[in-house]
Amino acid sequence: MLIRTLGVYVMVLVSGVFFPSAALADAMTPGERQRLIAHLEMTESWLVSELDGLSDAQLTFKATPESWSIKDVAEHLAIAEPQYWTNLEASMKEPVKAGWKPEATDAGMLWYGIDRTNRQKTGEARVPHGTFPSAQASLASFRKLRLKMLEKAKTSQEDFRGRPFMGGGQDVYQWFLMISTHSQRHILQIREIKANPNYPKK
Repeated sequence: MLIRTLGVYVMVLVSGVFFPSAALADAMTPGERQRLIAHLEMTESWLVSELDGLSDAQLTFKATPESWSIKDVAEHLAIAEPQYWTNLEASMKEPVKAGWKPEATDAGMLWYGIDRTNRQKTGEARVPHGTFPSAQASLASFRKLRLKMLEKAKTSQEDFRGRPFMGGGQDVYQWFLMISTHSQRHILQIREIKANPNYPKK
């Protein structure tokens, strides 16, 4: 059901309405706001569902000694998203750049969350090292920040389009979307772990 739901969301998010607006440096439109909120809510509910009812053996299973477990993935999300959010808030303090257009596209941000063929190691600051005692503790921290993100997405009247993210090729709206697609990317990683033939049945 979640996969089908994900498919519906992705179809909406990459509809033709999305593409032309992505190139414009402007404040969020109602459609952009709706799509951002939908994606944030989708990835949060999907992560909750994927972690629900898992045993300790399932949470700590690793396909190889170097691989991440589901517990590791949950912790990574709990420590990475605050860092990404801090960077977003810092970028929002910068002045709007009139006439500026991002090199990135919204479609590229969305595809990042779907396509796991290009895999890179995360920075050391985001590697799980047992910061949280359990997957549920990681999830609780993740959800607490998501409340703050959703409040911002729902109510902010700030210009997310006219500000470059950290002086780079994305606008801040695209980075906001990337935070959610980053979660989606790792939720798919959780599903890959579950698909391993050696993954514990209970």
